[in-house]
Parts: sequence; C-alpha cells; structure tokens
Amino acid sequence: MGSLSSNGLRAEYLESGIIDLLPYQRRWVEDQSRFKIGLWARQTGKTFSSTLEACLDAYEGGNDWVFLSAGERQSKEMIRRAKSHVTALNMFSSESTTLFEAENGTTYKQLEIELKRGTRILALAANPDTARGNSANVVLDEYAFQKDSRAIWAALFPTITRGYKIRIMSTPQGRQNKFYEIWSGNPKFSKHRVDIYEAYAQGLKIYGDEGEPVDPEFLKNALDDAEAWAQEYEVKFLDEATAWLPYDLISEAEDQSLGMENPWGGGEVYAGIDIGRKKHLTVYWSLEQSGDVLRTLRIVEIERERMTHQFNQMLQLIGEDNPRRVCIDSTGLGRQISEDLQAVCGSHRVEPVEFHLGTKQDLAVRIKQAFEDKLVLIPIDRKIREDLHRVRKIVTKAGNVRFDAERTEDSHSDRFWALALALHAASAKDYAIPQITMASPRTMLGVVQGYGLGLNAHISMF
Repeated sequence: MGSLSSNGLRAEYLESGIIDLLPYQRRWVEDQSRFKIGLWARQTGKTFSSTLEACLDAYEGGNDWVFLSAGERQSKEMIRRAKSHVTALNMFSSESTTLFEAENGTTYKQLEIELKRGTRILALAANPDTARGNSANVVLDEYAFQKDSRAIWAALFPTITRGYKIRIMSTPQGRQNKFYEIWSGNPKFSKHRVDIYEAYAQGLKIYGDEGEPVDPEFLKNALDDAEAWAQEYEVKFLDEATAWLPYDLISEAEDQSLGMENPWGGGEVYAGIDIGRKKHLTVYWSLEQSGDVLRTLRIVEIERERMTHQFNQMLQLIGEDNPRRVCIDSTGLGRQISEDLQAVCGSHRVEPVEFHLGTKQDLAVRIKQAFEDKLVLIPIDRKIREDLHRVRKIVTKAGNVRFDAERTEDSHSDRFWALALALHAASAKDYAIPQITMASPRTMLGVVQGYGLGLNAHISMF
C-alpha cells in the first residue's frame, strides 16, 4: 500500500479499514492524553496497541518514542511488533542495535528502528539508568514487573518535562509497586481497564485445543489456579499480606542479564534439588558465589520422567557444575535417589534433606533472609516469579507454622524449594569440608547399574 499522509495519520489509519481493532484497542490508540495508563489482562493486545500508537504518533508528531521493558527479551518483542506496524504503513527506513551509555558510564543494548521521517522507536531493558537517558515519549511496558519501579519513576519523570507523553501498560502484580500507586491514586492519568471478560465481550477470540472458539471459562478451567486467574485475567490487585515472598522483594532480586543457564564465572557452586514425579516438577537449581551474592548459574526442570532418567540427569548436572555441596529433597520418592546420589558422589558433597515442618520452616526463613539482604540473584521469568510468590505462611489451629502453596498444573512451588535447598547448601560454605572424592568403583557400579546406566559415561564428569 502507499504511504499515508502525515497529517491526521491516526484518524486516517483507524478509518482506513487496514486493520480491525477491537473497541478497547481503538479507544487506547485514539486517546491522546499526555498521561495514560492501561491495566490489561494477559494476551489481550497490550503490546500490539501500545506499539501501534507509538508508531502512528512518531510519524505524525515527529518525536521519538522509547519503550522500557522488564528485560531484553521483552524489548525485542516490542521492537519486533513496532517494525511490523511501520512496515505495513510503508514508514520503515532502517533497523539497528546500538549501545546506550548511561551517565555513570554503564552501557546497555538499545534496539532501534528509524522511520522515513527521521523519528525513531527505541527499546531498552528498564532500570533507573536507562530511564534517565532519553528525552522522548515513553512507554513503560509491564511496569508492575519492572525491578526498582519507584527508582525508575523518579529517574524517568523529569525526562518528559517539556511536553512529552508517557504510557504505562501492565497486568497487576500485587500492591507493593509504583504501578499500583499510579493506577489507584493518580488522578492525572487517563485510565484504561480491560479484563478478559470485557475483552471477550468486545470481540477477542479465544480458541480451544482443536482451534475451536471458546469462552473465558475454558481458560479458567484449564489454568485451575484461582489466584493466578484473578491476577492475570481478572486484573485484580491481590493482597500481599499472606505471601511469604512479596512481589517487590522478588523483583529486587531479578537480574535481566540472567537466563535459565548462565556462564560459570569461576566461583564456588552450590545446588539444590527438589524431587517430583507425576504431579510435581523435579527442579535442579545451582548458585555461584560472586562476592557476597549468590548468582543463579543454572535451573533445570524435569517433568513427569522416570526416576531412572532423573537420576541420570542429576548425576550429569552435578558432574558439569561440580558444586561444593548439593542439598536434595529426600522426602517420599526423593529418598532413594538422594541416597544413591550420595553413594556415588560422596556424603560430603550430597546432603539429603527430609521435608517436615521444622526443616521447611528453616528453609523458608533462609530464602526470605537471602532476598531481604539482597544476597541472591534470579532470572526474570514469570513462572519462577509466581512459584516463589505462591508460598504462604500458614498458622494451624494448634499453633503450628507450616509453609505451603496451592498445587497448580505447572508446579507445587517446586522452584521455591529447589532454590531454598541451594541456599541451604551455600550456608555450609564455611564448614571445613574435606576434599571431595568419588565413591569406590564397586559402589558406583552397583548404584548406576541399578538404574540401568553405564559407569564409564559418568566417571569422567567428576
């Protein structure tokens, strides 16, 4: 198609029939308020709508737009969506990746597309340094999930002083963040709320297992998690009072440079393993000591696998990471695999931990202290975040304290307990552990043959 004119582009595009926006999406794009905030359910078109408005406004108004997202992966998705818009409108000129240098000299990866009129759409991972650096219209993407949301806000707001616009889009994440404060208490912002029921009523398509149209109840039943449904789809701000690890505490430990696997930096390694089988995940979580901080080295999740496979994979991971100490859940199904790993790897390396009220309380207290003291770093990942947040402190009628979480289709907070076990393993780092040695070949042979494995494939790992 040919280029649209730069005068009245927004109205011309919306009336052209080029794209069929749903009513709530159109209201967002048409609303030209300087301050605007959107509380939208998952998968209702937040990214599509916010990038479309930015592209139209950049071409029509002549000012740059900056997207600040929770992490680099989200930034890539924002710039990919923006590129699709400007390409469809015949506005696209070029695309590049540059380095953004903050005032303190730190550099960050900046994704950029340039429009034919010379204006740009930029995308970066959000932090106070990147928020401070650009005078432009700004979109805060999934702001409730951005680490240091208040510091980002304090650094960002002065950059829009000279008439620039600000857009905030997110699903909720508790009440202990700046997104909740702006949504609930700032009258300057034009507010757009879209839950899954409203989106469906206005034409959002939802599909079942065979591609057939379904209603929101299909998703609710499939999710089978009342709290997650209330937050992610009904956009409710849940009470944080009973959460052992509130969202803001988890957010402060998230590091956008980390993934599920990270390069080893030469520090001591500690690992935790939570064992599951049919309804639970088995999760291996290793941490590397980096100064005073324990940085996530690797997270491996195993779902619905035979114990033979789990033992084999755990043995391989221990061989590759060479942790100084491994703490493993020895409750129920974990008893045999923990004893066998201890037999092969040595009792000074592998410590079975049987879960009961006392040990789970000790583990829960340790993990909270690590987060409060900022001594642990974890990846930015929604499943990890929700798993950590789901654990509750429960006081029984008899006065006993227990820590538990509602079981979901995905997990029973198995990631929480794997991390807690890894932190427990690291707590023994000052203990005078003798040099780690392998079990005798006879012992190893008996164990690995019991799992139907070959011995030679594993000896070289240690």
